[in-house]
Amino acid sequence: MSDRALNLSRRATLALPALLLARSAAALVLPERIAQGALVTGRADPGSRVAFEGRNLRVSPDGLFVFGLGRDAGPQATLTVTVPNGAREERRIAIAPREWDIQRLEGLPPRMVTPDAEALARIRAEQERLNAARRTDTATPHFAEGFEWPARGRISGVYGSQRILNGQPRAPHLGLDVAVPVGTPLVAAASGRVTLAEDLYFTGNTMLIEHGHGVTTLYAHMSRLDLREGDPVSRGQVIGASGATGRVTGPHLHLGLFWLATSLDPRPVLP
Repeated sequence: MSDRALNLSRRATLALPALLLARSAAALVLPERIAQGALVTGRADPGSRVAFEGRNLRVSPDGLFVFGLGRDAGPQATLTVTVPNGAREERRIAIAPREWDIQRLEGLPPRMVTPDAEALARIRAEQERLNAARRTDTATPHFAEGFEWPARGRISGVYGSQRILNGQPRAPHLGLDVAVPVGTPLVAAASGRVTLAEDLYFTGNTMLIEHGHGVTTLYAHMSRLDLREGDPVSRGQVIGASGATGRVTGPHLHLGLFWLATSLDPRPVLP
């Protein structure tokens, strides 16, 4: 073999590992900016396996997946992608911080600020049912079709704000409040299936709808529930009416968004 042929052969041999590495790298698509409280939709190569912080995610046949970041998430998270040929890639995701509002409410009835023993027992039992409903994880990615407003009105409460009730700091407000009159028709923000529909201590008449891959919306303080657990629902379908049931200071819709047990900010997904 001539010197020139030998050099070409060596160059090809040295280039081969780099070429194989390039082909094994995951074609991962994520939003440019990811912030606290976000519902994050991504896409990987079809047939890939994806894990978020060590938790395996449901991945659609076309590579679609979703995960959520809580109010206090950050500053980084790990996403691991294993492509069909077995190559594994780990991505470090930067999580942008946000600032939160503080709200003070005074003059509330003491029983609503500090529930009695009987109420606390009811609250614990209801929380278990809520947690079970939020763990629902079905295959059809209805969330990918987009969301719409369940009702239009003044925004009276925002996600992430912390309420101080009668001088006592409480857990952050993990939803979006829309001030609408009692009886205003409410529609499903996205298609899916009802996983809970009942009267709860804190949130009154409450409905949860799962939209696939563990993405769930919650509608609270309703005056009327038109659907029952297990019912299918289409985006824009009337599911009931707004009200002032549960622990409220006035009529409004409390809209929640969850990825499994993680509470997310509904506002960024709404038009």
